[in-house]
Amino acid sequence: MTSSIRVRATSNGDITEVQTLIQHPMDTGLVKDAKGELIPAHYIQQLKFACNGKDVFVANWGTAVSKDPYVKFSFKGAKKGDDLKISWTDNKGGSDETTAKIA
Repeated sequence: MTSSIRVRATSNGDITEVQTLIQHPMDTGLVKDAKGELIPAHYIQQLKFACNGKDVFVANWGTAVSKDPYVKFSFKGAKKGDDLKISWTDNKGGSDETTAKIA
């Protein structure tokens, strides 16, 4: 199975810029399918980025985030070659994680 997470992390001096695209339906539970039945809620509840074992970005989400979310942020304290671990868990018990090397 391929990862649902695509990430690019680049270091420029003491600033690391992270861009992430996550494949996830992010269903709100308020939308109906073609038969007029509600599609059950299915969304990422927590997204976490950790560098060298320390959390650098944590997001607690609900149903207001769109399908296939894109996240971009910067942080200090990392260098080229460090590992950046990205993980998420959703409201149905699903999860995924990946580790990227900072370029």
